[in-house]
Amino acid sequence: MMKRTYFALLLGLAGSVLQPSFQAARAATVPWIAVGPEGGDARSFAYDPKNSSHIYMGTTSSWVYESTDGGTKWQRLPHLGKVDDLVVDNIVVDSANPKTIYAGVWQLDRNSGGVFISHDAGKTWATIPDMDGQSVRALSQAPSNSNILVAGTIAGIYQSSDAGVHWKEISPPGSGEIHKVESIAIDPGDPKTIYAGTWHLPWKTTDGGANWHNIKQGLIDDSDVFSIIIDPQMPSLIYASACSGIYQSETGGELFRKIQGIPSTARRTRVLQQDPSNHKIVYAGTTEGLYKTLDGGTNWSRMTGPDVIINDVYVDPKNPQHVLLATDRSGVLASQDSGATFQASNGGFSQRQVTAFLADSKNNETLYAGVVNDKSYGGVFVSQNRGTSWKQQSAGLDGRDVFDLAQSSDGSVYAGTSHGIFHWDGSTWQAHGKVVNTTEKVTYVKVRGKRVKKTVSESSKPTTIDSQVTDLSVDGPVWFAATAEGVYRSTTNGTTWSGPILNDPDYRFVDAHGPIVFAGRRSDLRLSEDSGITWKQIPLPAKLTLVRALATDPNGTLWLGGLQGAFYSNDRGATWQQVANLPMGNINHIDYDAGLQKIILTSSDSTLVFAMNADNKSWKWWDAGWKVRMVHSIGGRLIGASLYDGVVVEPVTIGSPGSAQGN
Repeated sequence: MMKRTYFALLLGLAGSVLQPSFQAARAATVPWIAVGPEGGDARSFAYDPKNSSHIYMGTTSSWVYESTDGGTKWQRLPHLGKVDDLVVDNIVVDSANPKTIYAGVWQLDRNSGGVFISHDAGKTWATIPDMDGQSVRALSQAPSNSNILVAGTIAGIYQSSDAGVHWKEISPPGSGEIHKVESIAIDPGDPKTIYAGTWHLPWKTTDGGANWHNIKQGLIDDSDVFSIIIDPQMPSLIYASACSGIYQSETGGELFRKIQGIPSTARRTRVLQQDPSNHKIVYAGTTEGLYKTLDGGTNWSRMTGPDVIINDVYVDPKNPQHVLLATDRSGVLASQDSGATFQASNGGFSQRQVTAFLADSKNNETLYAGVVNDKSYGGVFVSQNRGTSWKQQSAGLDGRDVFDLAQSSDGSVYAGTSHGIFHWDGSTWQAHGKVVNTTEKVTYVKVRGKRVKKTVSESSKPTTIDSQVTDLSVDGPVWFAATAEGVYRSTTNGTTWSGPILNDPDYRFVDAHGPIVFAGRRSDLRLSEDSGITWKQIPLPAKLTLVRALATDPNGTLWLGGLQGAFYSNDRGATWQQVANLPMGNINHIDYDAGLQKIILTSSDSTLVFAMNADNKSWKWWDAGWKVRMVHSIGGRLIGASLYDGVVVEPVTIGSPGSAQGN
């Protein structure tokens, strides 16, 4: 969990006198415990050939999990690499030595990645230098020779003949055709016969890569080939899945025919998997559910709902009725009846992107977590036992992303979502953003023959806040909501709202303590000293380029965070001071924690959490072991929302936090 880059930051601090004790104490800290909510994106499976209950699973955030009970419970293996966005799409367990594991990875938003290798069943990992920087999309081991591995990458096709130690390119260098390789299959009896599926049709070599020829006859042009499988008993029988459908070849790929039975060519079949005991049974994992054929592809039946996006399928070779699905959003789904029914099987697996987190002020045992990107499998999760177990409580949200959770003084819970504000009534979420604007109109009436001026209040036709709501302030007599349309205000505990009172797009932050209200966009700050009736613009600190976090404290001090660190103002934004000697930048969250009575800061670049005394600016720190986006205290214990790994909790046995004088 410890990141070398953070220690490098410490070396450059002006307050170098603090460094020895800070580093020594940090090295002794214990990573916080990941507690859920369970589920998220699961990408790939592999199993120990000598023990099919020992299963490995790849994720989208640089983690590999393992299960020793057939996928009921999962535990993390050590983190791969130094970044948090490696997609582990391919895991190979060495057929000759199951303690040797290969992981082919690619990085989101860039053509990078590589191959990792472990010789101790995943306890430690090392990169393979020959493959550093390669965006690895496919990885296979030759069934007849465990020393031979073939990797498909964005650049081309690479092969190792010495169990992964050295690699060489076996596709034509710089080829404009054999690149962007998404799938690899190796003939079960002849390791020189290799099939490669690209983002533009499949290719084949029969001489270990010396020569390649296109095997596109029968395929629709421009078909992305996501998966290729070879029947182990009849190697001339090939199945290929593409964006244009599923194809079968009985001639080793020389001629394909499209299999009928799965409607809609827009559906993408990401993976094909044969039943090890009956090769006529084939599972097709698609972006619209799981399909299955019992007769080699003549007829297909859908086994799940269309909302299940499937990345990989595991069929237990010792018990083919036991089937696992690696899915987007819903994690692992398990079947004990050959796919007839499925249940979530995510014990210990948490890859949720928690963007909103609330510790209930009325009940120290209750936590709320809001997530994004999970549609019907996301929304809000609630724990009644401080994170030991979670239950999805998203009825009424209809798949909306949740960006903020807030609690009013009477204990009511509200959610800021991708489309409006919602209130939790204990069983469902109810829309709670009715907007009514009141204007005063001057008219003249005759009273006893005289013309008299009269002011009449007129209310607009009610509308609903339907834009993205990123921040709510609902714990005072006047409430505020920062939205993509501007800032709204309520004096009726959210029953009705007026506004937008700040009528500019993309407001991200709003916070209020008493009459002081602080609101901001990325490069624009506004302050009200009369509960939002009037506003003035205030300047950003000179060193701060963009606002990523904003807060006020009970003293009226204004706080800002961003790439350049943390800043505060004691004079309503007229002048700003930077928090000195803070050993991290890129502040992603600032909040006043009433339990600690301190300002808490977190960073996108660091696993450190700081709690600062608002008066003298001294601070205490913890190393969470995870990058977190926000932290709250509950019952004297710190709980945080991580960037990629759900909710994390400070261990009960952790020692006292580090402390230092910041200024």
